[in-house]
Amino acid sequence: MIDRGEESVPTLAVVLGLQGSKLQLAVGAAAKLQALPPRDLQLVCPLPSGASAPARLGVAPWNFGTDDLEVASPSPRDRSAAWLLLRDGGGDGLNLADWCELVCGGSQPVQRAAAWLWLHGPQLWFRLRQQLISARPLDELQQLRRDRRRQHRQELQRQLWHGALKCRQTLDVDQLGAEARQELELLRRWAAEDTSSAPSVPLRRALQAAHCAAEPGAIRHLLVDLGQWQLHHLPSLSQTCWDLGFTPELEREADRLLAVHEQPQPGDGARRDLCGLACVTIDDDDTADIDDGLALETRPEGAERLWIHVADPDRLVPAGSPLDLEARRRATSLYLARGSLPMFPQQLSTGPFSLRAGQRCASWSVWVELDEGGAVVASGVERSWVRPTYRLSYADADELIELAPPQEAALAAMHRLLLRRRQWRVARGALLLDQPEGRIREGADHAELEITEPSPSRLMVAEAMILAGAVVAELGRSHHLALPYRSQLPAELPPAAELEQLPPGPVRHAAIKRCLSRGHSGSQPAPHFSLGLPAYVQATSPIRRYGDLVVQRQLLALQGGTAPLTADQLQDLLQQLEIPLRQAVQISREDQRHWQQVWFGEHRGEAWRAQFLRWLRPQDRLGLVHLEDLAMDLAAECPAGSEPADQVLVRVHQVDPLRDLLRLIATA
Repeated sequence: MIDRGEESVPTLAVVLGLQGSKLQLAVGAAAKLQALPPRDLQLVCPLPSGASAPARLGVAPWNFGTDDLEVASPSPRDRSAAWLLLRDGGGDGLNLADWCELVCGGSQPVQRAAAWLWLHGPQLWFRLRQQLISARPLDELQQLRRDRRRQHRQELQRQLWHGALKCRQTLDVDQLGAEARQELELLRRWAAEDTSSAPSVPLRRALQAAHCAAEPGAIRHLLVDLGQWQLHHLPSLSQTCWDLGFTPELEREADRLLAVHEQPQPGDGARRDLCGLACVTIDDDDTADIDDGLALETRPEGAERLWIHVADPDRLVPAGSPLDLEARRRATSLYLARGSLPMFPQQLSTGPFSLRAGQRCASWSVWVELDEGGAVVASGVERSWVRPTYRLSYADADELIELAPPQEAALAAMHRLLLRRRQWRVARGALLLDQPEGRIREGADHAELEITEPSPSRLMVAEAMILAGAVVAELGRSHHLALPYRSQLPAELPPAAELEQLPPGPVRHAAIKRCLSRGHSGSQPAPHFSLGLPAYVQATSPIRRYGDLVVQRQLLALQGGTAPLTADQLQDLLQQLEIPLRQAVQISREDQRHWQQVWFGEHRGEAWRAQFLRWLRPQDRLGLVHLEDLAMDLAAECPAGSEPADQVLVRVHQVDPLRDLLRLIATA
């Protein structure tokens, strides 16, 4: 009989009897008891007439063992002769008994059993179908032999590949076979969090042999050892528009625009020439794409007019052009620990788009006059030419603001005006939540901590950008112009007495932030709670944010008398931008989280003073703490009963950037 049980291995068995619809069997030399339906069995040799059913193989009438089966197995010579005979005239085939008579010279039970096992083994000469045995045609036999050799080669390649996994050896991918390449690609997809396709059983066994769990973090470690995964690779960045870069066609178009940017372009003659007005740009030292600049004009009647100049990419990249469509697809520049991935090709974003010192630059210029209380008494928006006088870093600007030398009186005056404007917003409910912010950057051979302080020049520039956005929003509101307005719903803050009990800075800010709702973009003006403004538009970074470029185009349509986008059309565009904007936020957060883990891994033996801010999951003792020396708010396991402003000491308990794991422990 044949047992087609586990893994369909052909096995001899003795029938003990019938129980219901199944036959009771004693399987193999060990006489393992098993019940199977008759359809899973093949009759090899019936019980001789008058014989009683034995309890197992090896006793009469089946008194043969493994050695006897080997002796009775058909010889190679007899098998070959039988194949030639049956190939040339075997008809429809022979039954097992007749085949044994032909090949083995008899059909005793041991001969039938040995022949049946051989026929179900790895032989290629004969096929057994519906109890009949026939010789395979020569062409089929040759094809099967070729298939078997190919399978043998594949098995050797699989063994070598899985052996490399086990030993975690660096791979030469060019030496891998097709199956190994497919499995390697599957591992890469798992490492990138795509677990939709399950590893095969052999691959799972190979992973077990390599002491690698079938989960993304462990597979990343394995691939790093194999030289097939970068330590700081971001799965969420892979195959995105930022990762793939600009196509050769777009790069050629950018080079063409770079070559013609000094030639006259449509609308240049209508720009107001402000090149004679001293203008300064203030940015971080490593900023290459300069969106904005500031200038101060003293009017003949003595009024101080503040100018906020904003780069004008639309001069070279009109709506609907290939570069514009690519910028829309990205929606924003992406800022990572290693640097930025721009919305426009770099030769444009850091070249003719930027407000470069000493260069005549196309700009949109917002001018504002404030009263003594900081309210806007007059304002306007114009297309212009500007020539920035010089570029300052924030550190340089802070020093000039503090020292206020006579030759730089305009900078100190602008600081005074914008501080007045800031106080005006505070009087209308604006929230000032400025505090140092720490982030990790990718260094040459290690992670670097960078802390940004809310210095006078940073606050001044930020206030100028908010002021420009408020002026543009008011212009849009008064002309019923659809713009991508930013708004925020009112929030119910903790009572003033309660906030006064908290120390100023991160602890008090955390209590306020947890009450605020997310900002919202829409085509209709609405108040912005935390800015203290009746309407607001982001309008000062068109090189880095596509929405700011849309603002400029709507203003151009308004001034030129052409049809701007309607509210519905603009809302559709904002919805298109929402997907890449969310993706960019996800990538940026994953990148910063990864580099925080790298940094803490490099400083795992240290401890940091911190303040408890609030509970995130009290049941898990997970709270939010502020690490003062790092200027970061991070989750940590905190002492039970912790209250805001409690002092704690934070240490690294577990960290593994490849597993996206950082566990901090805070103790009292």
